[in-house]
Amino acid sequence: MTDDRQGRDKQAIDAENRQRERDLATELERGDQPEPPREDGTLGEIETALESVSFPATGSAVVAAVGDREVESATDSYSVEELVPDEERFDSPAAVTVHLLWPTVAAATKQVLEAIKTVPHAELPWSRRKAYEKTFKELNDVDADDDNEGIGAISDWIVEYSHEREQLPGSRAVRRQAATFCRENGYQVRVDEWLGI
Repeated sequence: MTDDRQGRDKQAIDAENRQRERDLATELERGDQPEPPREDGTLGEIETALESVSFPATGSAVVAAVGDREVESATDSYSVEELVPDEERFDSPAAVTVHLLWPTVAAATKQVLEAIKTVPHAELPWSRRKAYEKTFKELNDVDADDDNEGIGAISDWIVEYSHEREQLPGSRAVRRQAATFCRENGYQVRVDEWLGI
């Protein structure tokens, strides 16, 4: 491969795709963590309905196939349409399932992705997006019994920050804001944790 811009771009895209595959495998292994287990078999029904979708598929194709189905979180119920961004690209039904395992996180991520569309020149690299999602998951663990107020507060903060400054906050700034939220609301955050910044 030649050492020019096109070659470097291809290498970066290939590296990002490999990272996505590793992230997907890791998420599938941890699939039973922060959100409570679903006893109604909703995700199984969604996986069955996804058999009619040709993968790789966009979020809009997934929504067309299963958008009206509901996914339950600890405190709320979401339609798949509320959780899946239109431009999202899914490589397999398993990738959709992983995305839906944490509905509150998926809803916050979609809110952020939709807000970014209105910010000029704003792009969300995969690594920063994963850091945002990890922050949302940590907040889910911290206050899962309190309507996930922290996830909403931080996703709103990201959107507000992006519009005010016309750029996305760094993952460290998001973690710092999440830690501040936790401490102001009486949640313990240790320095050796993700939010302990």
